[in-house]
Amino acid sequence: MDGRAQQISAQRLSAPLRYWCVGLAVTAAGVIASYLWLDEPIASFVHRNVTNRTIFVWLHQLPLAFLLLSLLVFVWCGFWALTNRPFSRVQSVGLACSISFVTANFITNQLKYAFGRTWPETWIQNNPSLIQSGVFGFNPFHGGPGFASFPSGHAAVLCAVITVLWWTYPNLRPIYAVCVAAVAIGLIGANYHFLSDIFGGVFVGVSVGYITIKILSGKLFSESRLFEPSRSRDDR
Repeated sequence: MDGRAQQISAQRLSAPLRYWCVGLAVTAAGVIASYLWLDEPIASFVHRNVTNRTIFVWLHQLPLAFLLLSLLVFVWCGFWALTNRPFSRVQSVGLACSISFVTANFITNQLKYAFGRTWPETWIQNNPSLIQSGVFGFNPFHGGPGFASFPSGHAAVLCAVITVLWWTYPNLRPIYAVCVAAVAIGLIGANYHFLSDIFGGVFVGVSVGYITIKILSGKLFSESRLFEPSRSRDDR
């Protein structure tokens, strides 16, 4: 019985890693399928048929606000820490969101350099693109702003923050889903990214957000239980 209990316990401990590996495999399959059959047709369709992209440009700008918010939250929490005050739940969640945002942004920038993918359209420093020059593909470790389409940084940082909120304030999950969908539609509708770029960015963001929750809830804030999902009054 003890041996079976230990086996079940080991399986539970390794479950997050297994789920992450499954997610990586599914994402890789989705990226490959999109690269082979969807990316070029979608980008070409948007270029030919979407003449006014104002609404799409606005939709994709939500993650840009997170940069300033992350800085403000860090300063706020830093002042609290320097005055030896305990963090509230909101502060702890905000700090987790900030850490997740910064980490996802850093990882995404490294992955962009590693994959070196060209953009759907030319919009920065006369970059080579599918629409203008017929360039489509990956150029590993090329470097430069013209080779940084994959994965989507906007999708990554958004999902990194949303994942933290998804676990800590689950009652608002429909709103989170709408935000992610809106940004993804904006990025594709403005032809800023290929569909597979979105897939890659979402996976990076969700991974970073979930790992941030696991680290902070299990190590830094285990006693205060601040990172447990909030419950309604009926659940208490």
